[in-house]
Amino acid sequence: MPEPQLRKTKRRAQQKTTGIKKQISFGSKVKSMPGRIHMRAKKFLSRRPHRSFRLTKRRDSKRSLAMPGYWNFTVYVLSILRSRWKVFVGLAALYAVLSVILGNMTSQDTYRQVGTLLEEAAPDVLQGSWGAVSQAGLVALSAFSGNSATLTDIQKVYMTIIVILTWLSSVWILREVVAGRRPRLRDGLYNGLAPLLSTVLVFLYLIAQLLPVGILAIVYSALSTVGVLSEGFGMYLFSAIAIVVGALTLYWMTATFIALVVVTLPGMYPGHAIKIAGDLVVGRRLRIVNRILWMLLISLVAWAIVMVPIVMLDTWLSSRFDWGWLNWLPVVPLVAMLMSSVTSVWYASYIYLLYRKVVDDDAAPA
Repeated sequence: MPEPQLRKTKRRAQQKTTGIKKQISFGSKVKSMPGRIHMRAKKFLSRRPHRSFRLTKRRDSKRSLAMPGYWNFTVYVLSILRSRWKVFVGLAALYAVLSVILGNMTSQDTYRQVGTLLEEAAPDVLQGSWGAVSQAGLVALSAFSGNSATLTDIQKVYMTIIVILTWLSSVWILREVVAGRRPRLRDGLYNGLAPLLSTVLVFLYLIAQLLPVGILAIVYSALSTVGVLSEGFGMYLFSAIAIVVGALTLYWMTATFIALVVVTLPGMYPGHAIKIAGDLVVGRRLRIVNRILWMLLISLVAWAIVMVPIVMLDTWLSSRFDWGWLNWLPVVPLVAMLMSSVTSVWYASYIYLLYRKVVDDDAAPA
């Protein structure tokens, strides 16, 4: 047999053998799939045994979590931020500038319209000095919410990407600071964005966990249309359900907040990060939820301290003095945008340092 024909015959034989091997390999994988699923579920239950409706004793489910007090931990986070305050201020300023460029800021005309409506309604609803404070708080809330309802879909995507980039940059800079190094803002922007795709996938998982809240909002809109919530009992019942759903959703999302930090580790995949974060919070979830609620409370108090006096001062100056530049200068929206950027950096710093405290306490699984 000539040599070229012999080579073709050998090649065809190898291709047939390879096809048979592939078929056998695929068939064996299909047959072994139930066993692999059973083993994976068994390993999952061995890591998290408290998953039935039977009550588990506290001694069997609680894990240690060496954490400083609420206020002491807050001071610790602020001290870390103050140690490299120029970098974090620069990051917050960059976030605010990009947000303004993309148009996620309440216009001055909208702010004036909201302020006028509140002034007209204030005599009937709000009385005295506390009424003025409440009115200023409502105006500050409207400035904080921005004009997100009028944003286009592509602008919303851009804003989501900016939030994720701010998160990644903050986590990378904090990791360097805790390690004793002195990072720069440029280093955080270039080096911290490597796990962008993995973080986006975990972020989408976090959004999916908000599905119960979205369904509740749809139900609220439907019930409000037919007037069911106009009566006291209906509103009371719906409020109780909303509180329960919100608490359970936050309880469910606790591990995902930690996963957003875990996924930034080099070579980490989103599914593996979610699994690791779930194992870390077992037996500690409620205490971590309390810390997150404390973080939200601190940010709310900071907003009240900063924004309410600015809103009241701006309203007072506009009513007493005829300054033309004050009518077109968006003072309150600009300050609200800057506060939102600072709040984003604060959230990233608090959750990252909370994650470090959870990891440092290497307690055995509950």
